[in-house]
Amino acid sequence: MRAAFARFAPPLVTLVLILGAWALATGPGGLPSYLLPGPWPVALSLWNGLVGTGSFWPHIGFTLTSTLLGYVGGSVAAIITGVAAAESRLFERFVYPYVVAVQAAPKVALAPLILVWFGFGLASKVVLVALICFFPLLVNTISGIRGTDPELIEMARSFSRSRGFVFLHVKLPAAAPAIFAGLQIGIVLALIGAVVGEFVASDRGVGYLIGSATVNMSVTTMFAGVIVLAAFGMAGSALVQRIQRRVVFWDNAERHIVTPQETA
Repeated sequence: MRAAFARFAPPLVTLVLILGAWALATGPGGLPSYLLPGPWPVALSLWNGLVGTGSFWPHIGFTLTSTLLGYVGGSVAAIITGVAAAESRLFERFVYPYVVAVQAAPKVALAPLILVWFGFGLASKVVLVALICFFPLLVNTISGIRGTDPELIEMARSFSRSRGFVFLHVKLPAAAPAIFAGLQIGIVLALIGAVVGEFVASDRGVGYLIGSATVNMSVTTMFAGVIVLAAFGMAGSALVQRIQRRVVFWDNAERHIVTPQETA
């Protein structure tokens, strides 16, 4: 109980301070509501969209679907490509420069082409999300595999272990923390990709909801949409961290510092 309180108390204190500053800034004599609405009107807009009319849910479902599908597809492609590039210098020399070239192109510039090729529905948003979250995980995968301790590799080879065994039992566990770091970055970028696609051309999604609210000058709806996206990002990041603690348990053990109370 004490550990849970110590974990959640600091963010809650920060949230209370932010809400207090927000209320003061929008109170009497503060900023006008058309520039910055108060926390209470934004909360009412959230409640109405989620509970009252429920008008937010179709947009939330569309954004979550495109985000998750694109994130999973981009992550799988990034890990496979990263393993191939890290294990094969020939593959890296022939393919990796073109991967970098595609990544260097701004995704906002690629979005119209993706819409032409894949249409204005879900498919184009999934492709855009996959492209955006692909490169960070790719780089982390390559860096993690190549950063494996050479002595561990040599020790495994001295026992006549196969290349596949060395990869699965030595290189992949060593690269797991870097891979999960890339997954952590990718889950946030995936949301950005989904929203960018919805801004460019869509009739559904939280990005579309914010865009239409901008046209109607409904600032409270715009803030409500941003808060929903922020909640998605926080939840996704927390989920990846939780999975990492379960899967890469040896990395957590290495980072654990023994306290005097534990040694007593």
